[in-house]
Amino acid sequence: MNMEGSNKKLKNEFNKLDNCQANDSNFQPGSDYKQLIKDIKKFTTLIQEKKVEDELFKTVYNIAHPRFVKELWDTDGDNVSELSLNSDTSADEAYWKDLEQKMDAFLKNKKINKEEKTDLKTSKDSKPEVPNKPWVEKYRPKTVDDVVEQTEIVSVLKQVLGGADLPHFLFYGPPGTGKTSTILAAARELFGNAFRDRILELNASDDRGIQVIRDKVKNFAQLTASSVRPDGSPCPPYKIVILDEADSMTGAAQAALRRTMEKETKTTRFCLICNYVSSIIEPLTSRCMKFRFKPLGTYVIKSRLEMICKEEGVNCDMNAISKIVDISEGDLRQAITVLQSCARLKGGDKITEDDIVEISNLVPEGLVFDLVESCKENVYEKIQLRVTKIIYEAYPLSQIVTQIHKYITSSNSLTDVQKAKISEYIAECSSRLQRGASEYTQLLHLCCSMGNILQEES
Repeated sequence: MNMEGSNKKLKNEFNKLDNCQANDSNFQPGSDYKQLIKDIKKFTTLIQEKKVEDELFKTVYNIAHPRFVKELWDTDGDNVSELSLNSDTSADEAYWKDLEQKMDAFLKNKKINKEEKTDLKTSKDSKPEVPNKPWVEKYRPKTVDDVVEQTEIVSVLKQVLGGADLPHFLFYGPPGTGKTSTILAAARELFGNAFRDRILELNASDDRGIQVIRDKVKNFAQLTASSVRPDGSPCPPYKIVILDEADSMTGAAQAALRRTMEKETKTTRFCLICNYVSSIIEPLTSRCMKFRFKPLGTYVIKSRLEMICKEEGVNCDMNAISKIVDISEGDLRQAITVLQSCARLKGGDKITEDDIVEISNLVPEGLVFDLVESCKENVYEKIQLRVTKIIYEAYPLSQIVTQIHKYITSSNSLTDVQKAKISEYIAECSSRLQRGASEYTQLLHLCCSMGNILQEES
């Protein structure tokens, strides 16, 4: 239905309505009235799709006059309710009232408000903003300039964005330092709207065997890429394969990747991301430009958390922020996650240091201090009592061991020899825990060993 045809058809039907009202008669609810409702909705939708200006909107106002809306609802409201059961119509009271308000607004302003124009411009490609989006994703760097602390890789990527060639990359370092975010931000700037079509991202949750390398990765790498974006602007004529957590790939899969990286260099670049570079075979590391992502500094994490608190309206104590920085140990992702979790828990209340300790599952410092003091006395019954109490509290033993190690190494009352011997026992305890040993037995053994060392050197 075109605009002119729809306009004429509606005018004829409204003339018929006026004649019926003048003769004290009504539309037939099953035919005329139902068709009128459908035509009104079609014409309104047609105008919205064409993003019309004043003249066409004025035409709609002249046709669907508020007088008609009010009279139609008052005289035949029951039929409107029956017709609203039809999925093709929107003839309910809210629909008519909304239409009447829009017509009245036009009559006063003689133009469509900017907010209304924005509402009409609905795009199929646009995605609604997800409410309560995780802050880790919400504040993820969108451009290379947003990446903090990693100056070397940022400098290289800026040259690539300026027109230089992109090599294969190998990013390694501790978690939460921006490895994945950096390459995604660079790809977003390189490819623009074609970003999702130009990258293949695989991580540890995907099947990473040799068959995936031979099929999925190889087939994607063989596809040619245009040097023009969908909007007509130029972009690099290659794609990017991002293999996140590449250190979890099997040796056979890494070996199969060597030939693909060499053969498909013209159309594809590879970015390997891992925590431990020693897990990547030498033939792959030699083909990539390696960058180590170091843990983020205290000032960087603290300033980012303060910015998020300001943006989200979170009332957070400065001691609480310092505690988050301390427990994150350079992991910005963990720091942001702890902050959001605590903000959700407290609602609008002020976040304190005790709240951070509770929600991050830290062992209270007083408990660690009492455990070490009982070890200094080297009395088995007291040590066993302390260990049993900690186990019953259900604290994770890996966290307890970490905090014991931190307490021992920062203590001024212990000699370097004592610290070295205790650290050796802590390493053995951690290794046995990873192999599935009993937490109670390992903590008891560690504390007894610490007692013997502290007793010998005192």
